[in-house]
Amino acid sequence: MKLRVLGSAGAELPDFRPPAFLLDDQLLLDAGTIGSVLSEEEQWKIHSILITHSHLDHIRSIPALADNIIIKNLDHTVSIHSTVEVITALQNHLFNNIIWPDFTQIPTSQNPVISYKQVIPYQEYTVKEYRVTAIPVNHTVPTVGFRVVSGGKSLVYTGDTGPTDAIWPYCSGADALIVEVSFPDSMQDLAKLTKHLTATMLVKELSKISVLPKQIFITHPKPQYYDLIRKEVEGLAIAGVELLRDGSVFEI
Repeated sequence: MKLRVLGSAGAELPDFRPPAFLLDDQLLLDAGTIGSVLSEEEQWKIHSILITHSHLDHIRSIPALADNIIIKNLDHTVSIHSTVEVITALQNHLFNNIIWPDFTQIPTSQNPVISYKQVIPYQEYTVKEYRVTAIPVNHTVPTVGFRVVSGGKSLVYTGDTGPTDAIWPYCSGADALIVEVSFPDSMQDLAKLTKHLTATMLVKELSKISVLPKQIFITHPKPQYYDLIRKEVEGLAIAGVELLRDGSVFEI
């Protein structure tokens, strides 16, 4: 399983892009960054996007991807997999023919650029060659993380979350975990208010996992505090923990 980090930041500044993780050049975890990194040919390889929640920094590149597909007149449908709350938000507030065209009807409803696939938490689904399970986490809007299994490898992505519980059993013994740390420890009150994590808060969350994943990738740092968060994450002295940078590629 190849993991390509298109974006992994908790805000946008030069050299810091919103979250998007590309698996095997074809499956996206969140969609904060697509067209600013991927060539047209690379974009056409994407067949499915798993969306954790409806916040703009996790969905904002889907409209441009859809536009690129229709401009090229490609016979290509991208499936968006998420919960009913996320799909409803996309229908009502983004692809609503006001903010952006409804690409579930373009070029036709029978052959659309975008299709929605509702997932029910805790149920395992097959998405091409991947087995996918959505697990609720604790954020300011309805949010799920995803466990993705393929080729004997497993990856868990929490999306945005504060202190939570349900997802951690799915991480035990995983090959990789992508988990957020948005703020430095000095901003713990803000992290709790906005339902995010700091490095110290992460330690408590990881203690809920019986067997730690082989690799633990830290995502969603606020760029203004990247260096401080990196030092605090390194100070945890937990094997296999690494703060992500955009553009990195890993073999899981």
